[in-house]
Amino acid sequence: MSPAPVASDRALLRRLPKAELHCHLDGSVRPTTLLELAREYDVRMPADDPEQLAEYMRVDDARNLEEYLERFDITLSVMQTTDALERCAYELALDAADEGVRYLEMRYAPTLNTLQGLEAGAVLEASLRGVQRAERERDITARVIVCSLRHYDPAHSLELARLAVAYRDRGVVGFDLAGGESGNPAARHAAAFEHCRAHDFPCTCHAGEGDGAGSVRQAVHDCHAHRIGHATRLIEDEALLREVHERGIALELCLTSNVQTRATERYETHPLRQYLARGMNVCLNTDNRLMSGTTLVDEYHHAAVQCDCTFEELAGMALDGFRSAFLPAHEKAALVARMEAEIEALRGGVPR
Repeated sequence: MSPAPVASDRALLRRLPKAELHCHLDGSVRPTTLLELAREYDVRMPADDPEQLAEYMRVDDARNLEEYLERFDITLSVMQTTDALERCAYELALDAADEGVRYLEMRYAPTLNTLQGLEAGAVLEASLRGVQRAERERDITARVIVCSLRHYDPAHSLELARLAVAYRDRGVVGFDLAGGESGNPAARHAAAFEHCRAHDFPCTCHAGEGDGAGSVRQAVHDCHAHRIGHATRLIEDEALLREVHERGIALELCLTSNVQTRATERYETHPLRQYLARGMNVCLNTDNRLMSGTTLVDEYHHAAVQCDCTFEELAGMALDGFRSAFLPAHEKAALVARMEAEIEALRGGVPR
C-alpha cells in the first residue's frame, strides 16, 4: 500500500478541486502582462524586469489596508481598454485553472477602468469575453462580481448595483463593497444592497479587515450580505459570531493579505482555526495574487502548515467554497455534486 499523502503535499493541494470566491482582477495581473501592456500603452512601470516588478508589486511594507491598496494604481494604469481587460480576465482564469480552481468569481470596480473613456458596460463585457474564452479552453467555470468602493458617493454605488443586476444573465453573479473600511461605513451604501435584495441578487461585503467587528455587523445587518470578505475581526464579537454561524453566512478568508494589511499579526494568529472549530462556513482565497505574491495552492499550504489544518478540513473548506458560490441553484447543485465526487476520490488513504 502506498504511503498516505499529507495535507501539506503541494501536489495533492493542486489536485484538490477548489473554488475561489474572493479574487480581485486588478490585483491579479501577470507581471509579464503588465510590462507588455505598459509598452503598448506607453505607461512607465516601476521596474522593467518581470521578477523585479513582481517583487515591487508584492506589498510587504504596508502599515494598514489603505497602504496595501496603493499598488492598484499601477495595474489600473494599463487596464483602461477592452483588449487589456479581456486579456487580464482570460489570463487570471487560466492561472486559476492551472492551480486546480474549478470555479472562480473574479471581482473588480468597473468605474476604475473608465478613466480613459470606456463605459462601465463595455468594461464588464470585455472581462466576460475573457472568462468565457478561458472556459472554452480549460475545465473552469468563471464569473464576475461587480464592486463598489466605500469612499464612493452612495448614489454611485446604487448605479453599480443596478449595473450588476442588469448583467445577471450574462456572467455577473454578485455585488460587493470594497475599499478602505476605516471612516467609510458600509451602512452609507445600504440602498445599493437593498436594490440587490429586491431583485434576489447575491451580495458580499468586505468587512472586518481594516476595521473592527462593528464593520461586520453593518455588513450583516445593514447590507444583508450573503458572504463576508475577510471577516478577520468578526472573532471579537461573540454574539455576532454566533449569528453569522447560525445563518450560515460564508466567510471569504484571505490569509496572506490579512498578514500584509496587519489584520492579523501572522498566519498562526489568524482566526481560521477558531472558525473551523465552531463549524463555520469558511473558504480560502488569494484576494490579490500579484500584490500578495500568492496562489490558491499557496493559501491552502499556509492553512496546512501554519494553521495545522488537516486534509479533511481543507477539503471541507473547498466544498464550502463551491456551496457558497453565487450561481443559480440548479447550476450550483450540479457543480457541488461533481466536486464532492472528485474530492471523495482524493480522500482515499488521507488521514481525516
